[in-house]
Amino acid sequence: MHPIQLFDPTSCTYTYLLADPATRQAVIIDPVDGQLERDLALLEREGLTLKWTLETHAHADHITSAARLVELTGAHSGAPAACEVGTAAVQLRDGDTLDFGRERLRVLHTPGHTAGSVCYLWQPRQAGAPAQLFTGDTLLIDGCGRTDFQSGDAGQLYDSITQKLFTLADDTRVWPGHDYEGRTHSNVGHERAHNARLAGRTRAEFVALMLALNLPHPRRIDEALPANRRSGLHQMAGAPLAPDEHGVRAAVGYAGDMSPATAWAWVQAGRAALVDVRTDAEREWVGFVPGALAVAWKQWPGMALNPDFDAQMRAAGQGGRPLLLICRSGVRSIAAARRATELGLTAYNVTEGFEGDPDQHAQRGHLGGWRHAGLPWRQN
Repeated sequence: MHPIQLFDPTSCTYTYLLADPATRQAVIIDPVDGQLERDLALLEREGLTLKWTLETHAHADHITSAARLVELTGAHSGAPAACEVGTAAVQLRDGDTLDFGRERLRVLHTPGHTAGSVCYLWQPRQAGAPAQLFTGDTLLIDGCGRTDFQSGDAGQLYDSITQKLFTLADDTRVWPGHDYEGRTHSNVGHERAHNARLAGRTRAEFVALMLALNLPHPRRIDEALPANRRSGLHQMAGAPLAPDEHGVRAAVGYAGDMSPATAWAWVQAGRAALVDVRTDAEREWVGFVPGALAVAWKQWPGMALNPDFDAQMRAAGQGGRPLLLICRSGVRSIAAARRATELGLTAYNVTEGFEGDPDQHAQRGHLGGWRHAGLPWRQN
């Protein structure tokens, strides 16, 4: 059983799509923002339900599409715990397992390229199929990831490869995160015997080799790293305004921005109705607020605008009651609030959304958003 290997020519990045043939549940590893439409089209064409979007590390040469895939498909997101991707729903550690249908991935923490780098090991259920190892930038074909920036450590990389990856069976297939010569895969036995940077070298020799590479920094590093610590979300321009005595910030085009705690207080007091503008898939997979009205701004498949949005919002706002709009991270709900305002309704945006705003997370030191603030929510 083979994964579907996809290639981004701009960054020479390999993305992998794995699927359980019985349930059609799927996992995508290291997706690239510029290939979002390709990946969505493939999921639809193959009839797959994306359960997980996963990162091997916080990339410096391209921006992930993880947040957009979560938004558009309702998938769960996972990233290595030590990579500081605060927007990932699941922080992955060594030995964790991730199920998709009847299949399972195991997380191998392999620091060195970065402190948080992981590989994913898949042993397909198909009889006789070799294990499949997705190595990101830890182990490449005839090479390895660099260690001269972003918490890299050549000694750790040597240990991760020789003491963890090279202990796997010889026929374990190696699927790298990059290749610059058109090669697609290798196996552990071949890399252990022939890898130009590792084969026959002591730890000290490997460290000396890596220190002498003198490589230029990736061209997009200043843009990519901050975005990838937000699962691919770019920093929004403009500083937020200070809230008033009700916890409401002034806004352009709608009534204002409101914290989750203030929104819940308004709902409890009967002052407003909470409206969840996420997709049906997001509510099903991630969770929902009991009693919130479900009025999707866009819907999967295709993420077309909900043709019934206007009518549903007018019904929600009957009698002039204010509407508090919540999405995943507080971005879509802004667009939805502006549209509701155009319809003559009083609409507020719930900041940080259901899962949290990573900028606020960095300032507070803990996750924000509705479900991390101790407010009521449930999972199906």
